[in-house]
Amino acid sequence: MRSITNPLMALLLLFTAMLSMSVDANPYVEGVDYTQVSGIPESNTPVVREFFSYNCPHCYRQDPLFEETEALLKGKVEFARTPIGAGRTSWILSQEAYYLAEKFKMASQLHGNIFKRIHEKEGAFTRKDQLAEYFVKQGVKREDVDKAMSSADASLAISNYDTQAQLAGIRGVPSLLVNGKYLISSKHRTAEELADLVTYLSELEDKP
Repeated sequence: MRSITNPLMALLLLFTAMLSMSVDANPYVEGVDYTQVSGIPESNTPVVREFFSYNCPHCYRQDPLFEETEALLKGKVEFARTPIGAGRTSWILSQEAYYLAEKFKMASQLHGNIFKRIHEKEGAFTRKDQLAEYFVKQGVKREDVDKAMSSADASLAISNYDTQAQLAGIRGVPSLLVNGKYLISSKHRTAEELADLVTYLSELEDKP
């Protein structure tokens, strides 16, 4: 009588292999969920960098989603921001607004307020004196604001923002770049879904 042990064993091994492949299959697809770009060097990883502009309506609407995602990944992934200038005067002034908020250690309290100032109240900054006055109203001395705005550090920061955007291949905002080289494709996601994708990409280099 012919043994059926070997065929059964082969079938079992095939089923096990298929199950393993299903479990190990990547949940996200390059070219669909993200693209790899030449990117930028990040001093720390894991990190997700948001490219944005305070003048961008979509950035304004998406900001609560990014804030919620950041909260979900607190202590696991560092969040950073790069403001985009796009060669437009009002957008460059918004880059300066971000620089000043960082300079005076007011970024956490002013980030949402600058969005609201532009999209709900007075509109975009169009002159440097408007921007300076805004920070004076936040309690910063006028001489300190003027000094910061005319400093070499401010010029260097703006130049660095533009260089980061160029190296990352940013074509629109908001955009998210993970670990300096994985650009998340633009599509609707919940905070939980976005956090899961960010986590996946932040660990991608460690995967076999």
